[in-house]
Amino acid sequence: MSNIKLLIEYDGSNYCGWQRQLNGLSIQQVIEDAILKLTNQKITINGSGRTDARVHAKGQVASFKLNSSIPPKNLYKALNQILPDDIKCLSSEEVEDDFHARYSATGKHYRYILVNREVSPAINRNYVMNVKENLDVQKMKQGATYFIGTHDFASFMAANSSVKNTVRTIHKISVRKYNQQIFIDVWGSGFLYNMVRIMVGTLIEVGKKKIQPREIEIIISHKKRQLAGKTAMAYGLTLEEVFYK
Repeated sequence: MSNIKLLIEYDGSNYCGWQRQLNGLSIQQVIEDAILKLTNQKITINGSGRTDARVHAKGQVASFKLNSSIPPKNLYKALNQILPDDIKCLSSEEVEDDFHARYSATGKHYRYILVNREVSPAINRNYVMNVKENLDVQKMKQGATYFIGTHDFASFMAANSSVKNTVRTIHKISVRKYNQQIFIDVWGSGFLYNMVRIMVGTLIEVGKKKIQPREIEIIISHKKRQLAGKTAMAYGLTLEEVFYK
């Protein structure tokens, strides 16, 4: 029995998210079904995290135990013959028995892309959020600095989340503009449900000058979801990379 690590890329547009659910088709279900078809083994894969419906990934990681004659390093090639065009495995390997895609992770990198123009884009519309109002990127950069460090991010968690420990560490955050696109990159130890999207929604309010950059520090300290900005649309978010020791 081998412990397998998969590196996965997917376009989340047509899925209800990573986790298997009763009310829709998930990334997890499609990959598990492909493994079943390939090996005749019904297994459950463990993802590094649960991306929401319409969220994308370039570096999602999954792990699972499998007994197969297919060499672990070639498993991804066989799976890609079965998987749909919007889900692909980039690599596969055998790892130590104690490796777990979620619990062994030490950090993640997410990227959110905004398009700042009056007319919403026709091209790449499933991967960016359009904001019509002019955004002050310098103020957004200033506001982003207040997220860095270890804080209680209860103000930046979805209201229906049941997580009890809301303390997380943001190692780095970058806000940069290229032509009409604004890239917001966030590196952290871990993230609460909708945390990055709420952070982005709050930075949008800063860019619109409805919230002053320094107010983010106050919003964090009050631990009240209603003080932060709206949750940015899911399709602008991509899980770029998951880090391990």
